[in-house]
Amino acid sequence: MKTKQVLVRYGELSTKGKNRSSFIGRLRDNVRQMFADLKTVRVKAERDRMFILADDEREMEQVLERLPHVFGIQSFSPVTEAELNFEAMKRAAIAVVSKLDRDNKSFKVSVKRPFKEFPHEKPEITQEIGSHVLRSFPELSVQMKHPDIELKVEIREEAAYMMAEVIEGAGGLPVGAGGKALLMLSGGIDSPVAGYHMLKRGVRLELIHFFSPPYTNDRAKEKVYDLAEKLSQFGSSVTLHIIPFTKLQQEVHKQVPDNITMTSTRRMMMRVADLVLAETKSQAIITGESLGQVASQTLESLHAINAVTNTPVLRPLIAIDKLDIIETAQRIGTYDISIRPYEDCCTIFTPANPKTKPKLEKVEFYENFVSFDELIQEAADQRETIKFPRVKEAKFENLL
Repeated sequence: MKTKQVLVRYGELSTKGKNRSSFIGRLRDNVRQMFADLKTVRVKAERDRMFILADDEREMEQVLERLPHVFGIQSFSPVTEAELNFEAMKRAAIAVVSKLDRDNKSFKVSVKRPFKEFPHEKPEITQEIGSHVLRSFPELSVQMKHPDIELKVEIREEAAYMMAEVIEGAGGLPVGAGGKALLMLSGGIDSPVAGYHMLKRGVRLELIHFFSPPYTNDRAKEKVYDLAEKLSQFGSSVTLHIIPFTKLQQEVHKQVPDNITMTSTRRMMMRVADLVLAETKSQAIITGESLGQVASQTLESLHAINAVTNTPVLRPLIAIDKLDIIETAQRIGTYDISIRPYEDCCTIFTPANPKTKPKLEKVEFYENFVSFDELIQEAADQRETIKFPRVKEAKFENLL
């Protein structure tokens, strides 16, 4: 008995109306991209469900491992194939049910028989398979309405197909269905989680990181690379823009009083981000800010920062508790990367007593002593761009 296909159930996109097909098409393309390196994998998308097929067992294992990370999927089930005879079907049923938790669980068999030439009717198939499963697993009890375990059997011309395991998907919308936005990726705990939430809403990400050597080192940059790699594992590639920020940051600290440098620095980041946003045809800026978490995340600070741009600024964590953010970071695998002890440009120049309620007119007053335009354009023009996931180079050893 082999698992050669997976049945995928759509999530929120199943509620869509006339544009439903475009959402399904986006999900199909994302799934194909996720499995592009697997030669035998094929994807068949229908209006109400999707099938993923693979002829190679090891490739099917990879499908089952990666599929929970693809947004737009409510759940999925591995499908076991058996020959069209009762003995083979019984063996397949045992193989499927044996993988599940059965202690004090209720059970039933549901049969579909689109291949009408199969010599047994649905009641007989249900009786044969159901009684065999119950004899093999006496801890199960029969319950026809809302059972804990429902073994679904479908009789087709080429084989019988069975499934019972329902694996939770990532939910949300297919990445790309919600447009594209630029995530300000600091290297801390919050911004990758903000990116994850926006991916789940179907937003394709461009990433921007501000790098200030020699104050920040290559280990801090490598940490950001690893975070970008993680974010690329949710069904869509991402592009990271590394901004050389040293000159701009130094100029801010020369011209602006120490207690409002944090606000002014973030305003400069927004202005650079606007240039990158225009070039990448993104539609919004995403940040990991959470209201009141630090001095730069008060309403007054956010007002002063927002005033420098007309671009929509999305803050998906604005009302989320820090402990909840940490829990999400741990679940998606970014937490251990984020807590590596390498400082980013936001922490190296943090003043001892930053203003929690900066006045916009004062910030603008001090910034007007010098034109930052040239430095902002230079930072955007000299950025480094890397696409993720990174292609691992093959190692050719022992070659003459």
